[in-house]
Amino acid sequence: MADFFICDILDALPKDDMASMEHPVFSLATRPDLRVLDYAHNGVRITVTPSVRGLATLFDKDILIYCVSQLMAALNAGRAISRTLHLTAHDLMTATHRETSGDGYQRLREAFERLAGTRITTNMEGGGREITTGFGLIESWQIVRRSRGGRMVQVMVTLSEWLFQAVLTKSVLTLSRDYFRLRKPLERRIYELARKHCGQQPEWRVSIATLAKKSGSASPLRVFRKMIRDMIAADSLPGYSLAEEPGDLLCVTRRAAVLAPGLAPALRETTLERVRARMPGWDVHALVAEWHAFWHSSGQPRLRSADAAFLGWIERRVPG
Repeated sequence: MADFFICDILDALPKDDMASMEHPVFSLATRPDLRVLDYAHNGVRITVTPSVRGLATLFDKDILIYCVSQLMAALNAGRAISRTLHLTAHDLMTATHRETSGDGYQRLREAFERLAGTRITTNMEGGGREITTGFGLIESWQIVRRSRGGRMVQVMVTLSEWLFQAVLTKSVLTLSRDYFRLRKPLERRIYELARKHCGQQPEWRVSIATLAKKSGSASPLRVFRKMIRDMIAADSLPGYSLAEEPGDLLCVTRRAAVLAPGLAPALRETTLERVRARMPGWDVHALVAEWHAFWHSSGQPRLRSADAAFLGWIERRVPG
């Protein structure tokens, strides 16, 4: 295992750990939230304690998603990884659709402080093991290099052992790249739950009361129900549509069919190696997933050579 890992993979697929997708660990508030959160459901108990900076928010989670995405892309490529990462602040902000203004850098610093200060006590599974423990969302962070104007340029962050184990055991799910375009915390949280529970299923049904509990919303149920109805009308969740059903239920439906294992065109490892050489620093698995989606949306045409078709698509995507 490496002493530290440098985040240098372009276009890595967004990845999120399954445990925090399933359970409400992050605050949905957009202002400092100093509440102690207690959650219990189906044998899982979670207490989230803020620092003086407040609870870590769902937008602060962008940092963890970026780190997990980089580590998973490296792991899939056979590279050594570490739970201590060196990352470029601008790359993180660009990948997660954050503003790169002076205020944006200040908000990023505050996000690191909330992540480091928020403490979790739980018995939920991490990396396939049930652990009763307490930990911070990140163990530590440090500004390694600043610009002449004082902005952070390079940051070193050490993830919690709990989150790193989720990476090592691949207890993660891929998110839509449009996840970072969702600007309302509840939209992001409902998307997470939809992604976690729909999985390979075409739809998922849940009571509004259970959804409110799993989302971590602090709003009264009637207000939460109104927000869900507004979300249904807006129809903005990437990959999923929402519908209200009798009995105070929400039905979540996948917008596109899921490619069953073995249905997508298989590619030779030598082809993937050619793409790695052609596009150093890119997440090859992300490119394959994007090509599979393109092939599926094109009507799943019969290919004389999947490898040739993929390489041709690569050349059209990145000319020169």
